[in-house]
Amino acid sequence: MKVVIIDDENKARKLIAALLNEEYNDTFTIYEAEDLVSGCQLIKEIQPDIVFLDIEMPNHSGLQIAEFLAPNELNFQLIFITAYNEYAVQAFKLSAVDYLLKPIDISEFKSAVEKAKQNIQKGNISHKLDDLKKVFNQLSLNKMVLEVPKGVLFVSHDDIIAFEADGMYTKVFMQDNSTQLICKPLKHFVEQLENKPIFYKPHRSYLINLKFMKELSKKDGYHIIMENNKTIPVAKEKKDEFLALIQSMF
Repeated sequence: MKVVIIDDENKARKLIAALLNEEYNDTFTIYEAEDLVSGCQLIKEIQPDIVFLDIEMPNHSGLQIAEFLAPNELNFQLIFITAYNEYAVQAFKLSAVDYLLKPIDISEFKSAVEKAKQNIQKGNISHKLDDLKKVFNQLSLNKMVLEVPKGVLFVSHDDIIAFEADGMYTKVFMQDNSTQLICKPLKHFVEQLENKPIFYKPHRSYLINLKFMKELSKKDGYHIIMENNKTIPVAKEKKDEFLALIQSMF
């Protein structure tokens, strides 16, 4: 079997090669590359059975491999190598792509290799890479742009408590207790965030981050008290939908 190891760190490549030789008694013919471009050229030339691919490399991330190979050239088993990253690990699990964390654990290494050997006959992995790309987009695009007078703020969704309509402007209430006045209508933010499960529009003038809810008041109609003590009304026509949402979440 032929193996390609693509990693910009020479020590990391030598470690993987040594583990393969020690554990599998020269079962594998091993090739090495120090960057994605030369690694993909090697893949085209030798058509390997297994590829070990580092993610964090200069110039190109290992996640870009499908940009350098045609779909019919992705006929190998792929094992990503990465330093710990919560989003990356979650993405790998959701898309069923194999991975190893640095520093490499020997038992996990052997498990990944055995799985790859068993799956070699299953062929093309282009669909897995497509799934991985979609998952990464969903997980990593967790920031949005707020245009403020002094420039642009890149804000994490997790730092936004609520949006409030203010004519053709929108007030954005932040976790740090600041308030940003943005020259965009609320509709602009609703269209960006309506597919995000943590955001909900309980009223035509408000879009809230559900994780910052503190209390639900029934005095004079339903109102949501947010962590910053801002009171958000629940529209009558939204009451049943909102209560059902709360029951499903909690």
